[in-house]
Amino acid sequence: MATMILVLIGIVAALFGSIVGLGGGIIIVPALVLLGPSLLGEDVSSQTAVGTSLAVLIFTALTSTWTYRKQGKVDFRSGWLFFATSGPAAMIGALVTDYIPQGPFQLAFGLFMLAMFGLMLARERMKPLRIDWPIKRSFADGSGTVHVYGYNLPLALTIGFAVGLCSGLFGIGGGSLFVPIMVILFRFPPHVATASSMFVIFLSSILGSTVHLYNGNIDWPLFLALAPGALIGGRAGAIVASRLSGPQLMWLLRVTLLIMAGYLIFKGATEM
Repeated sequence: MATMILVLIGIVAALFGSIVGLGGGIIIVPALVLLGPSLLGEDVSSQTAVGTSLAVLIFTALTSTWTYRKQGKVDFRSGWLFFATSGPAAMIGALVTDYIPQGPFQLAFGLFMLAMFGLMLARERMKPLRIDWPIKRSFADGSGTVHVYGYNLPLALTIGFAVGLCSGLFGIGGGSLFVPIMVILFRFPPHVATASSMFVIFLSSILGSTVHLYNGNIDWPLFLALAPGALIGGRAGAIVASRLSGPQLMWLLRVTLLIMAGYLIFKGATEM
């Protein structure tokens, strides 16, 4: 039964993560920390949850990126640019994770999820900023539509570093930050931002997972239970995202984030 629930968690996390470019870790990490005692009969440390989640995200992001690539939605050139700083920063974040106690980690992760909840709400109400960036990017998607957007190189690299740091630290992939920034600040089309974000998550997750593997933070039985669901959910999410706007799914995700954030903040504060 525990294995079936873990497979289901992997599917749901990857499904939501692939649709909006989150990566799924924002569901996997708190699920492992909060449900570990009831599912496995023992606590799952925050370091193990983060390391295992980041390893699972490799498969979620790989299947999503592969599907998005066939749809012609991945801007690989921009993706490599963001990865230039996101990848090394993910390794730094993975190193820092080992030095954060369980209570402060849960509190910090809860506050992070609360911020993501607010960001997802704000994203629907904010329009892309009309800034004349020095670097212009023209990208033709799979349907032949040409999109024009741009960015500033130092700012893009700084954002990549910040997102990568959060990725390695919390095991969340980083898409929850990448996508809104790419859409609102740099005027990426939402579907291109989501697809390109998954590509960056795939590369960054490999580097971050390497550090967690070296530190012994990957629980292989948990990984083997979550990975099949990640493969299924990652591909399904990319297909769903290409056909539906998914407002009901997004509201369900927001409510889930809010509830889990509240519980993690409470639990983390009591363990400080």
